[in-house]
Amino acid sequence: MQRFIALFLTLLLPALSVAGDSLPSPQQVSDRTWAWIGPYGPPTRENGGFRMNLGFVVGDKAVAVIDSGYGEAMAEAMLTRIRAITDRPIKYVINTNSQPHRIMGNSAYRRAGAEVIAAAEAVPRITSEGPQFAATVAELLGLPSGSVAPPEAPDRILEQETFLDLGGVGLRLIPVGQAHTAGSLIAVVESDRVVFAGDVLYGGRLLAVLSQSRVAGWIEAYERLREFGDFRFVPGHGNPGILANFKQPTYKYLTTLKQYMDQAVDEGVDLQDAIGSLDQSPWKDLADFDALAGRNAHQAYLQSEAAAFE
Repeated sequence: MQRFIALFLTLLLPALSVAGDSLPSPQQVSDRTWAWIGPYGPPTRENGGFRMNLGFVVGDKAVAVIDSGYGEAMAEAMLTRIRAITDRPIKYVINTNSQPHRIMGNSAYRRAGAEVIAAAEAVPRITSEGPQFAATVAELLGLPSGSVAPPEAPDRILEQETFLDLGGVGLRLIPVGQAHTAGSLIAVVESDRVVFAGDVLYGGRLLAVLSQSRVAGWIEAYERLREFGDFRFVPGHGNPGILANFKQPTYKYLTTLKQYMDQAVDEGVDLQDAIGSLDQSPWKDLADFDALAGRNAHQAYLQSEAAAFE
């Protein structure tokens, strides 16, 4: 048994170290909010899965964390960074959608006493695809097979807007439907005029239209953000900024995809011709363009086609 444990730790610790070491110090966005701003590109063993934005909000009585990271090592690294800034208890972790890099650190936060919160529409994917997520995380990070536990269902499931009192600062959690994924959620810190928008917003890299995405719903989610005026937005990927900064890489891109593919379907243009004739060159300088542009057009066409036959 001791030999087995030693072997397990030999395999496990390097991957945990990489995942933890890849997390930089968070940057302060406002008086009460901080964010980790991730690099672009895919998750790898070298970056420990860190390629997205994460954040937290500090109240007088409690801390709320925005997304839990790509696994326990990343979550533990986040906890260490948070505790260097505040000794307030970490009471909540909010999953802004159902993707692995938003939810796979939940168990570490539960052990720290936090309640996991997510939108209701995210739950079916978390529970049904959780074992697949766990296997993928283990493989990518070089961890032993079966060593990563599938995520459990959230502790609190939101059907509608909810308010959290952190002590001296409030947090509005607003489900915004099926955008990048089902169960997209934004977190608004009105006192600091900051919105954690999750993957409703992308900046600096081309957004990814997945099979779980809904372009029409994503456009609607973006439009809901306009009520926050000149607030500062922390996107799912890219640097924080005012909403106008995300109009071209998010809103204009999504509306162009939808309008073009709706027209192509209406005119009977087939899938490959529609993909090939769509001009995405205004977005060619965004990171990950070559990897995502064709796939995005493909998914947008399929969604327009499905809508036409509803």
